[in-house]
Amino acid sequence: MPEDKDKQKHNNKASTGEEAEEKKYAGEESTDNGKNEAEADLELKLSREELFSLCRESICGECEFLQEQKDLALRAMADAENFKKRMVREKEEHTKYAVASFIEQALPVIDNLELALEHGRKNEACKDLVQGVEMTLNMFHQVLGRNNLRQVGREGEPFDPVYHEAMAQQEREDMEEGTVCHVMQKGYLLGDRLVRPAKVLVSRKCPPEKNE
Repeated sequence: MPEDKDKQKHNNKASTGEEAEEKKYAGEESTDNGKNEAEADLELKLSREELFSLCRESICGECEFLQEQKDLALRAMADAENFKKRMVREKEEHTKYAVASFIEQALPVIDNLELALEHGRKNEACKDLVQGVEMTLNMFHQVLGRNNLRQVGREGEPFDPVYHEAMAQQEREDMEEGTVCHVMQKGYLLGDRLVRPAKVLVSRKCPPEKNE
């Protein structure tokens, strides 16, 4: 029957067209899937820094979150640097003044050795003893000097209340007023720290003579 044959041909053409459309759609879908997989592979290969770079360039060049993270990172770096400097400074101070307690206890020993020398030099019979005490005292000063200990308080220098403790005033014609004229006890500095002030007598002007 001619009509049935024409209908069958039409149906075959329609079926062929649908199959072509399905194949085309399947091909496009396969292509899209391939692209997606390639993009996924690309994303997996990108490092964290590269992802941030892409984010800054194409998505959020003015990203508030990114700027906040930058600020936090800079603040953390600054805190770490300040902490490092503080630890170095504290270590230096600890090393510098680690012997302070020992030196404070050793100063009376030095005072007694110096007193022994002062009295021993007045007696000729103590000559050998004085020599031994001098050697001991010199060695003591050398050891303390290597630990940055310095003496303060010498006759003839201007009185300085930072380093000197005035015990009394003494009238002196041969010195300007406010000059150290006698050291009763030496003072000492450890670095720039005063361990003990020098106990001194300070000169003052003599009163004018009255005419009889």
